[in-house]
Order: sequence, then structure tokens, then C-alpha cells
Amino acid sequence: MARFPFSAIVGQDEMKQALLIAAVDPAVGGVMVFGDRGTGKSTAARALASLLPPISVVEDCRFGCLPEEKGTCPDPCSSGRVRKRPVPLVDLPLGATDDRVVGALDLEKALRDGEKSFEPGLLAKAHRGFLYVDEINLLEDHLVDLLLDVVASGENVVEREGLSVRHRARFVLIGSGNPEEGELRPQLLDRFGLSVEVHTPQAVEDRVEIMRRCDAQERDPDAFTQEWEAEDRKVLGRIARGQKRIDNISVPDALLEDTARLCIAVGADGLRGELTLMRAARALAALNGKKTVSRAELVEVAPSALRHRLRRDVLDETGSTARIERALEELFG
Repeated sequence: MARFPFSAIVGQDEMKQALLIAAVDPAVGGVMVFGDRGTGKSTAARALASLLPPISVVEDCRFGCLPEEKGTCPDPCSSGRVRKRPVPLVDLPLGATDDRVVGALDLEKALRDGEKSFEPGLLAKAHRGFLYVDEINLLEDHLVDLLLDVVASGENVVEREGLSVRHRARFVLIGSGNPEEGELRPQLLDRFGLSVEVHTPQAVEDRVEIMRRCDAQERDPDAFTQEWEAEDRKVLGRIARGQKRIDNISVPDALLEDTARLCIAVGADGLRGELTLMRAARALAALNGKKTVSRAELVEVAPSALRHRLRRDVLDETGSTARIERALEELFG
């Protein structure tokens, strides 16, 4: 079935903005989306991945190497040719085995040719793209531990069955889940750069528009995609320009001080909050076509960068988003 255009998704602005920020600067650290079922979480992730321009890879490389990285992965990468392929978006199923995720011995080749060969797993397939885990709060602990190691290092290391393999595995981790179905382990939640909340639309006009667009897409997917092609091209243009600008965008010392003051005020654990907030604000400034990060970008991304990093306060019954908004008001007016 044809993808649903990114621009045609009704509402859910915070989620769409977080995904755009991650596309401009993967160093932000991925996106966790909490919310009700059927609110477009997976639809948005797939739409963004298919919207992005193809990437260049060595033709016969199973690990998605850049042309300049040829010969530095477990594959020989003997081809001198380069081809384009879509940005990968790989689903990690809840019931996946370790072998399927990290890779394992290619048994067919071992039995046929009598030689040990590594069969790449889902982590290799997601390299330079997106790894999507639906209902990530239900993921088994051993897979959570695997993800933690790979997300932290950017590499997948396999030592088993007489194999010793190391390959790059850098991807934007996108998770989604319903908090009512279980908590996400704090160690993994902290690895997500941004955490956003999505809710079922309550405005009648929004729900009617969603029905209209879904029905139009189901009836004639090609015509619906063509209808939104111009808007999607605008989004792609914003991403491409943002990726080119981001290395030249300045972050004033005054803004760094604002960032630190805000994280202290809300009681954010560790220093990852400051770094993520700075990177996300810079990526948003790049998307907005600015040369310098301003307090406006800082305020806009603060809830998604910090809401999952707050210490629990038994004396404060308000939610984390309300605590952040209150701190923003007290600090910056």
C-alpha cells in the first residue's frame, strides 16, 4: 500500500516537529512517542523515512557503507560502483530473537560451502536510517540491553559461534508506546533525545478531516499522493536546507546559560538534558532558516527534550509538561 504523505497528517505538530529535528540532526538521539492507539505514530515515522532523498551506498555492501567507507566493514565491498537506495526504516518486532536483531552465522552457507559467514541482522539493515520499535515499552529486557549498547556506541559487536564481527550501526531510534500498557525502562528512555505525547484529537473538525483524508488515500492512493506532493517537497526542502545549515549555526553563550538554568529549575537528571536541548534547538533553528539559535527555539523544544528526564516529585502532582511550562514562565516570562 502507498505511504500516507507526511504533510497530510492532521495535527500532531509536536510529533512531526520532533521527527523533522531528528532528520536534520540524528545526534539529537531519536524520538519516543507516547500516546493513544491509532493516532498516526507509525504512519508519521514511515512517511518521513520515505520522504527523504535516497542515500549513496557501495553496490554490493550489505551493511550500507558510504562509498568512502568501502572495505571497512565485514563485507569485502569489492564493487567500484555506487548506487542509490531509499533511506531504510526497519521494524524491530517485539518477539524478535537475538540472532535476528544482531545477526548470526549464515547456516546455509556454512552447510553448503563449509565456511563461516556472517548474516547481518536488523541493526545492520537500519544503518544510516531509522529503527522503529512499536510498543517499545513491552520489549523484552535482553533486547533493551542490546539496543542500549548499540545506541551508545554506534557499533554492533557480535562474538558467538566462532564469529567475531564488528560493524557500524548508526540509526535514528524511533519508539512508540501506550503508557497504560507498561512503563519503559528508565535506562532506555534516557537514550531517546526527544519524547513527545500524542492524543486522540477532540475537535470534531479534525476528526472529520482525518476521515476524509484516510478515505481519499484508500480510494485512490496515487491521486492522493500526487495531491500532497508539492507540500511534501516543501518539507523535504526544509530538511535538506537544515542539514546544510546546521554546522554553521551559532549558539550564543547566553542561550547555553538559559539551557543550564532551565534544566536546574526543572530538576533534570544528568547532563544529557542540556546537550539534547541545545542540539534540538539548533536543529529547529536550522529548519527555520536562522543563523543563530534564539530563546524562541529553546522554549519550543524544551518540553520534548526534558519531559522524560525529570525526577519524580511526590509533592508535585502536576505532570512533567506542566512543570516545564511553569519553569519556562518563571525564568523567561
